[in-house]
Amino acid sequence: MLAIIGGTGIYQLDGLEMTDTVEVATPFGAPSAGIVRGKMGNHDILFLARHGQRHQYLPHEVNYRANIFALKSLGATQILGISAVGSLDESIAPGDLAMPDQYVDWTRGRRAQTFFGDGVAVHVSTANPVSGALVSWVAGHASALGIKLHSGVTYACVEGPRLGTRAESHLLRQFGCHLVGMTNVPEAFLAREAQMCYATIGIATDYDCWMDDPDRHVQATEIFGLYKSSLDKVLQLLQRVLAEDRPAEETATRTALQYAMLTPQSALTDQQRDWFAVLLR
Repeated sequence: MLAIIGGTGIYQLDGLEMTDTVEVATPFGAPSAGIVRGKMGNHDILFLARHGQRHQYLPHEVNYRANIFALKSLGATQILGISAVGSLDESIAPGDLAMPDQYVDWTRGRRAQTFFGDGVAVHVSTANPVSGALVSWVAGHASALGIKLHSGVTYACVEGPRLGTRAESHLLRQFGCHLVGMTNVPEAFLAREAQMCYATIGIATDYDCWMDDPDRHVQATEIFGLYKSSLDKVLQLLQRVLAEDRPAEETATRTALQYAMLTPQSALTDQQRDWFAVLLR
C-alpha cells in the first residue's frame, strides 16, 4: 500500500475518496495527526499531515518515528512525501519540482533518529536511501504533463526552525547539495528501518540565501506564497500517477533488516518483539 505524507499546506488530499480516519497508538508516541484511509485512482491510500492538521508542529517537533510506525502498522510499504525545499542550484528555479536521491543530514541531534537502541542493535544500509522506482514513476508522469521536475539531486536536511545563514547556504553548496529542507531526515531513514520504499517530491520555493542579490534571499512569507501556488501542480501530478499501477517494490529495501540486526531476536523483550515484528512486515 502507498502512503502519502503531506507537508506544509497539504492537510488533506483532494480527490481522495475517504473511508475513515484512524487514530493510531504506537510504542513511540502519537503520530502528527489521525491517518486518513481512502482510495485514489486505482490505489488504496493512506494520508498523513506531517505537521498536524493545524500545522502545529515545527520540523524538529514532528514525531517521525510514530508517523512511520503508524503507517507501516496500517499496511503501507511505500511512502511518497511532499515537502517545501530551498534551491541551492540556479538550475532548480522557484516553482520547480525536485526529487532527491541522496541526503546529507545536517540536523543537530534533537530528533529521535532511529527505532533502535535500548537493547536492540541494528545498522541498516542507507547508501541509496530513496526508491528509484518511485522517482522514475513520478518523473515519467511529470514529463508527460509538461511539469518541470529535477531528479538525481541531493537534499541537505537542516535543523531549523530558523532559516539558514549565507555561510551555511554556501557550505551546503560546497557539500554538493542541490536542495535544503527541514523535514526529510530522519523520515527517509526511518522508512528504510521499517523496510518501506521512500521518495519525496520537493517544491522549490526560493534560492535560500546563497545568491549575492539580497532580493533573491528567502523570506518565510514568500516561501508559503509560492508553495501554495505550486500545490495545484503537485496535486495534478498525484492524480495522474495514482491513476496508474504503482511501481514494484525494491527487494533490497523490503528486506533491509535481514542482515542488519546484531541482537538475537531471542534476546528481545516481548514488547520489543511486538514492535519489531511490525517493521519486518
